[in-house]
Amino acid sequence: MSSVKPVIIVHGGAKTISEDKVAANQAGCRSAVEAGWAVLRQGGSAAEAVEAAIRVLELDQTFNAGFGSTLNREGEVEVDAAIMNGATLAWGAVAAVQGVRHPIAAARKLMEERPCLLVARSGERFAHEQGLETCTKEALVSEEQYHEWKEEAEVLDRPNTVGCVALDVNGNLAAGTSTGGTTGQPQGRVGDSALVGSGLYADNQVGACSTTGDGESIIPVVLAKTAIDALRHQHPDEAAQLAIETLVSRVEGEAGCILLDPQGRIGWAHNSQDMAVAYMNEDLEQPATFTRKK
Repeated sequence: MSSVKPVIIVHGGAKTISEDKVAANQAGCRSAVEAGWAVLRQGGSAAEAVEAAIRVLELDQTFNAGFGSTLNREGEVEVDAAIMNGATLAWGAVAAVQGVRHPIAAARKLMEERPCLLVARSGERFAHEQGLETCTKEALVSEEQYHEWKEEAEVLDRPNTVGCVALDVNGNLAAGTSTGGTTGQPQGRVGDSALVGSGLYADNQVGACSTTGDGESIIPVVLAKTAIDALRHQHPDEAAQLAIETLVSRVEGEAGCILLDPQGRIGWAHNSQDMAVAYMNEDLEQPATFTRKK
């Protein structure tokens, strides 16, 4: 059996990107893609690549995931993340956890467990027991986010969620998401990112999707699964656009999604002003980067 050509695509969130943040958004997504691509080039799995890419975004304060996440009403960072394996439909997720440096790593560990979704202290305890990198809850608060929270500043360019989808040489797909939620959210609020079907979906037979945007709008239209279902009959670009149009026609809210099909074709769409995206495949010498769909 001939190997499949690997592909990886990441997004940095559906949002408005101010001029002074364009370079940081592009550089961050490019670094994430490069980390995931290094895994794929060495024959690593799609799930490994997705985790590697999202870990980079979770350390970059440009993005609303891990360090640099938005602060909730109490001035604390609570993070959600999920990952799904398209070969087996295995999935794992954490929500409303504090002091976990890489929530995507905890989510991936939970793919091998039952239950698959742990929240708050249970998720934090699991991360600690698994030997994952933990920190004080204050360590995930960036200076910029703290000042914005304290001053209740009107912020244009805070993304909702970061995500990644990948196809490996064995033809396996995976999708992942990670987020710090929304600015000033009540303690314990959980959006779409940790929910299979809404924030992400992966099925080797059809494709893989990661979404971003207003969780309360994404969940009722099951955005990721809506995009995957459209992918059965359409090119990923058309399927992504149809999913966003479905959301807009039924509920109010901004959202975006990235898609990959089993052939490695890429698609994405958003109704926010901007959405930072980067992707890489064997036909490119370096990652292609965008801040909005042309």
